[in-house]
Amino acid sequence: MTTPTTTDHDDTTDTDDTATTRALTEVTTPAAAHLAALHARLEAASAADLDVAYRTVDSPVGPLLLAATGAGLVRVAFAVEGHDAVLQTLADRVGPRILRSPGRLDAAAREVDEYFAGRRHVFDLPLDLRLSAGFRRLVQEHLPAIGFGSTASYAQVAAAVGNPAAVRAVGTACATNPLPVVVPCHRVLRSDGSLGGYIGGLDAKRTLLALESAA
Repeated sequence: MTTPTTTDHDDTTDTDDTATTRALTEVTTPAAAHLAALHARLEAASAADLDVAYRTVDSPVGPLLLAATGAGLVRVAFAVEGHDAVLQTLADRVGPRILRSPGRLDAAAREVDEYFAGRRHVFDLPLDLRLSAGFRRLVQEHLPAIGFGSTASYAQVAAAVGNPAAVRAVGTACATNPLPVVVPCHRVLRSDGSLGGYIGGLDAKRTLLALESAA
C-alpha cells in the first residue's frame, strides 16, 4: 500500500505571506515614522507663525475640540457643532494658519481631564475671548463667578451684569459661548429650574451638572 505523499505548498505559502507582510511592515513603518517626524518639524517650525493650534480630547460628553491662539484658549467645541465647521470659522475669523498641534494644548487638555475626573473645580487657563464682544462678552466674563456645583438663572445673571431686563440677551450670550465647559454657561438655568438650551445639547448639560453635583 502506497503512503500518500504530502507537499509543502501550504507551508511555503505561509512563509511567503509572512515575508510579504514583513516587507510591507518594513516599508510602511519607516514611512509612518517619517510622516510623524515631518509633522513634528512642521509643528515646531510653524509654532511662532500659527494663528490657531488645535487638538481633540475624549470626554464623558463626547470628543471636544480645543483650539488656542498665542493669547490663550479661544474655542472649545462639541462634536455636535461639527469640528470641521468650527475650524473653518476659526480660519475665517482668527486666521488661516491652523495646525493640529497637541503639544500646544497639553495644559488645556490636562485641566479638562482633571475637571471630568472631579479633581478640578476651577480652570486656570489663559483665555482668548476675541470671538465675543459687547454684552455677550460681558456675560461670558461673568459666568466663571457661578461656582462649581452652583447654578444661576438667566435673570440673575442679567441682574449681576447690570442689565436686569436683558434676560433674553443673556440666553443668547450663553448659547453663543465659544468656550463651553471652561466658561460654565451650563450652570445657567431658567427661573423655574428647567435647563433652557445648551450649545452641546441638553444631554451634555445634564451630564455636566450631574458631574458637579456629585463631586
